[in-house]
Amino acid sequence: MSSERKTGFFNRQTLLVAVIVVAAFAGGFLVRGGGGSAPGGGQHAHSEEAAATRWTCSMHPQIILPSNDQQCPICFMDLIPLEENTSAGLAPGDLALTETAAALADVTTDRVERRFVTRAVRLVGKVSADETRTRTINARVGGRLDKLYVDVTGQDVTAGMKLAEIYSPELYTAQAELQAAAKAARQSNENGSLAGSAEATLHAATERLRLWGMGEEQIRDITAGQAISDHLTVTAPVGGVVVDRKATVGSYVKTGSVLYAIADLSQVWISLEAFETDVPWLRKGQAVTFTTRAFAGRKFTGDILFINPVLDERTRTIEVRVAVDNSAGLLKPGMLVVGQVEAALDADGLPVTNEDETTPPLVIPTSAPLLTGDRAVVYVKHDGENGPVFSGRQVVLGPRAGDYYLVVSGLAEGDEVVTRGNFKIDSALQIQAQPSMMNPSGGGQVPGHDHHGGGMEMANQEMVVEMPDVAPFVAPECFRAGLKTVVDEYYTLQVALAGDDDAHAGHAAHALQEVLSELACDTSQLDASGAEFWSLLTRELKTAASLTAGAQDIAARRMAFEPLSDTLWLAVSTFEGESESPVCRFHCPMAMDGAGAFWLQSGETTANPYYGASMLRCGSQVEVAGGPAPEGK
Repeated sequence: MSSERKTGFFNRQTLLVAVIVVAAFAGGFLVRGGGGSAPGGGQHAHSEEAAATRWTCSMHPQIILPSNDQQCPICFMDLIPLEENTSAGLAPGDLALTETAAALADVTTDRVERRFVTRAVRLVGKVSADETRTRTINARVGGRLDKLYVDVTGQDVTAGMKLAEIYSPELYTAQAELQAAAKAARQSNENGSLAGSAEATLHAATERLRLWGMGEEQIRDITAGQAISDHLTVTAPVGGVVVDRKATVGSYVKTGSVLYAIADLSQVWISLEAFETDVPWLRKGQAVTFTTRAFAGRKFTGDILFINPVLDERTRTIEVRVAVDNSAGLLKPGMLVVGQVEAALDADGLPVTNEDETTPPLVIPTSAPLLTGDRAVVYVKHDGENGPVFSGRQVVLGPRAGDYYLVVSGLAEGDEVVTRGNFKIDSALQIQAQPSMMNPSGGGQVPGHDHHGGGMEMANQEMVVEMPDVAPFVAPECFRAGLKTVVDEYYTLQVALAGDDDAHAGHAAHALQEVLSELACDTSQLDASGAEFWSLLTRELKTAASLTAGAQDIAARRMAFEPLSDTLWLAVSTFEGESESPVCRFHCPMAMDGAGAFWLQSGETTANPYYGASMLRCGSQVEVAGGPAPEGK
C-alpha cells in the first residue's frame, strides 16, 4: 500500500488485496508460532496425535489448528482431537455434529413460523394549525380602522367577540338608502302603488348591509328608523387564537383586505416527513405515536389523515399529516416532534388492514441469515445418525421488521433454522472446502489455510485475493460517512489498548460491533467488483470485531486487534476518499514476536496498542488515508 491517498480501486491488471485471515471461528484465531505455551502444553500421546489430523479446544470449538504443538490462543488450554465430519450420506454443504459438539459450539435454533411482525417507521416533523379550522377575517367594506378590540397576535377570542371598528362613509350611505327603501315600502303598502318595486329595493338594501357583516338586529333597528352609524363593527365568526394580525389603528383598508387570521387549536395537525423508502409501510388511518421536546417522556397519539401523493424531490420525502386532539392546549404550532408508526406487515411486506382476513407472513429471526451482498444463507437443522445435521440453504428475504426478516422463498413453515452459531457452522464448512456462504460452489482449499507442511508457520499471514481489473471510482457519501463512524469507534478501542485498559477496550470492541452491525450502504451505487469488495471487507470487519470483543484478556484482544486494523485500513483507504480528518496508519516492527504489526490512530504521536505503557512510543507513522502523508514520515 503506497502513501498516496486512495479514492477508489487501483486500476491494475489485478488487484492484490491483503485481507487478514479472520474467517470467524473457522481457521480459528490464527496466531504466529512461539506464542508462549504453558508447561505441559501439547504433550498428547503419539498414537492419538497420529490419528488426529486437526485439533480444537474443548472450551472454544471455533479454534481449529493443524497440530497440537500449541495451546488454545484464547484460554491456553491443551488441544483435543477434532471430530471430523465423516457421517455417511451427507450432501455437499451439510455439516454433522454430535450433540456434545453442538452444545460446545453453542448452536441454538428456532422454528420458521407464520406470524404478524411490525416494522417501526420513524418520522420527524412539527405541529401546525389545522387548516380546516383556520378562518381569515376580511374587511367587507372599505374605510378607516378607528378602533381595535384585539391588537395582539396570540390573543384568545370567542365567537361573536368584537375585533375592530371601521369608519366608512359608504356604510353610512347604504344605511340611509335602507331607511329610505323601508319608508317607501311602508307607503306603497298603504296606497297599493308600486308595492313590488319598493319591496325589491328594500330587499337589495338589506342584503347589501348583511353581506357587509351587519347583524340582523342592527338591520331591524335601521329599518325601524333608529339613528344610523358610519362605523361597522367587525366580529369573530369563530372562537380560537389570533395567529396573524394585519389590522392597524388609523390605516385605511379596501374591501377584501385581510384583518386577522384565527385558528381553532383544539385540534391540530402534525406534519411529518417520511423518506420515500418508508412510504410502502404507511397508510391512512394508521396510529402514530409521537413525542415533543417540551413534554419529555409524554407520548401523544393521532391517526394519519393524509399522505401527500407527490414526492418532494429536494428532500426525497413525502408529507404525512396526522390529526391530533389538542383540547388540553399542550401542542403549539411550530413545535418539533418525533413520531413512530408500527406497521404490522402481510406476506407482501405491506401494512395489514385486517389481521383476521390476512395470512401472516413467514418470518425468521434476524440472527438466522448470513448476509453477503445480495445472497442470504440460512442453516437448517435436521436429525442425523449421531446428532444434528446442518444444511445451508440460500433464501430470498423480504423487508426487515424489528427482530425478524420476512421470507419470500427458500424456507417452509416448521423448518428449524440456526439462530446462534451459524457463522461457526459456515466457517467449519469453509475449511472443509464445502459449499458455504463465502464459497457457494465449494471445492478447493480455503485461501490462507494450508494444513499441509508449513503448520503454524502459515498462521496469521496475509492471503492474496485476485480481483478483476476495474476502473477507479469515487465512493458515494454513504460509504465514507459509514466508515467514519466505524473509525471513530475504532479509535476508542486503540486508545484503550494503548493505555493498557482492557475493561474499556472490551466495551469499545462491543461498541464497534454494534456500529458495524448497523453499517448498511446501497451497493447498487457501485460496479460489480466494488460491491463484491465492499461485501468482503464488511464481513471481515464484523468477524475481526467479534473476535476482539470476545477475547478473554488484553493479550488475546491485542492479537485480534491486528487483523481488525489491517482490514479497516484497506476499507478506509479504498472507500473513504478525501476527508477533513485523515486516518493515519502506524507500524511497529517489534509487535507480534518481531513480525511487525500495523494500527490506525487519529494523532501523529505514536501510541502503540500492542505494547501499551511498556513501549508506548515504539513505531512510526507510515501512511495516511483521506489526505496527503506528512513529509518525512
